[in-house]
Amino acid sequence: MKSFTALMLTQAGRNTDAALVELDESALPDGNVDVRVEYSSLNFKDALAITGRGAIIKRWPLVPGIDLAGIVEGSEHADWKPGDRVVVNGWGLGETHWGGLAQRARLNGDWLLALPAAYDSRQAMAIGTAGYTAALCVMALQQHGLKPSDGPVLVTGASGGVGSVAVVLLAGLGFQVAASTGRAEQAGCMHPSTRLPSDSNAHWIVSGARSPNRGASSTFSARCSSARLPSRMPRCSG
Repeated sequence: MKSFTALMLTQAGRNTDAALVELDESALPDGNVDVRVEYSSLNFKDALAITGRGAIIKRWPLVPGIDLAGIVEGSEHADWKPGDRVVVNGWGLGETHWGGLAQRARLNGDWLLALPAAYDSRQAMAIGTAGYTAALCVMALQQHGLKPSDGPVLVTGASGGVGSVAVVLLAGLGFQVAASTGRAEQAGCMHPSTRLPSDSNAHWIVSGARSPNRGASSTFSARCSSARLPSRMPRCSG
C-alpha cells in the first residue's frame, strides 16, 4: 500500500491537536476517486479548524483543507480516469470529509471539476476558494443588473483573500471600486505602488481606528464624504 503524509487533527477534551502523520491508503475515507494532491490553499476556515478556535470540524479525526487540486490516480467513477487533472472545493471538505492538507485524498467523483488546460494546480489554488467566492459575489451583482454606469461598488475587507480578488475582478470589468479595510497594518499592501491592484478604477480607503462598539463600518462612513463617494452603494464583503 502507498503511504502518504497528512496534517491530522484530533480532539482531546476541548483541545484540538494538529500533527503531521504518515498514513497508508487504507486509512482514507470513503470515496470512488483517489487524487494525488499537488496543492491546497490555506483559508480562514482552515486556520479556525487547526487552532480549534471555531466549531468547524464535525467529524473526528480529520484532515483539514477546504480545497485541493491534483491528479487522479485511481477511479471507480465513470467521469474520471487516472491522469485527469481535477480541482474541488466545498462539499464538506475539511469539515465532514478529509480535505486537501495531505498528499492524497479519496473523494466522491461527483464533487470534482476538470482543471482547465490554461491552469496548473498551483495556479488553481492561488485563486483557490477565496477567488471562487469573490467571483460568485461579482456574478451575483451582475445577475442583479449592476452595471459600471450605476456608480461605485464598496468592497469591505479588501485586504483579505476574497476582497482583494473582488477588487481585481470589479476594476477589470470597468466598475469604480471603493476598497475598504479597517486594518491599518494592511495600508502598505493596499498602496498603489505595491503589487496589490493599482487600477485607476479602485479607490482605496484605509482606516485603522476601529470603534469599540461599531467596528470598522463606522470608520468607513466617516471617510465616505471626504472620498467623495455616495453614502449608499452596492457592497461586496471580503
